[in-house]
Amino acid sequence: MTTPAVESLLERDLEYLTRIEGEPDALMLELEALGHRDGVPIVSREVGRFLSVMTSAMLAGNILELGTAYGCSTLWMARAQPEAGRIWTIDPDLARAKIARGFFERAGVADRIEMIHQPALDVLPKMQRRLFDIILIDALKEEYPRYLELSVPLLKRSGVVILDNLLWHHQAAQTPAADDPETTRAIRRVSDMLLHHPELNATILPLGDGVGVGAKIR
Repeated sequence: MTTPAVESLLERDLEYLTRIEGEPDALMLELEALGHRDGVPIVSREVGRFLSVMTSAMLAGNILELGTAYGCSTLWMARAQPEAGRIWTIDPDLARAKIARGFFERAGVADRIEMIHQPALDVLPKMQRRLFDIILIDALKEEYPRYLELSVPLLKRSGVVILDNLLWHHQAAQTPAADDPETTRAIRRVSDMLLHHPELNATILPLGDGVGVGAKIR
């Protein structure tokens, strides 16, 4: 449990990093503001920058994303991809997808993004195995364990699966109770699966709301 003094230091560190990194460009700021206004979950800036760096470091040509929403995380990755890169992003919400598509077009990356408007659990079993450099999981939390199970076979060897929200707004770390919501239970289950998966070298970073990263090792 953090003390007020530690929390103050963490806030100071965050303010410092925000100051030296600077703000995103006007388009990303507009996307963030729209997400906050509409109550639509968007990836935090620190996680967005992490996704961008991972994409650049891996020269990730093929990326699969579960959970498009307004396309914030998609945009962070698409802008860091090689020119021939491609992203498949899955989300059945057509209204949100229309907004995301508008941002992709304005950013000049729409031609490399394929949007799939179906539930992820219906799509994943049909995807090509060992195709993806990065798979980002950021959709229905109750389905996270199944997403991970279905995603690992789709990764190339040395590919990476990334899961957002594994601290789940401080709920995952609380003492388990009989009345815990299924979302919290699922987050704990998938965290255990990730860290002990025989095909992954994995860790969970205290970045944003908790980011799980697993590299395919076999």
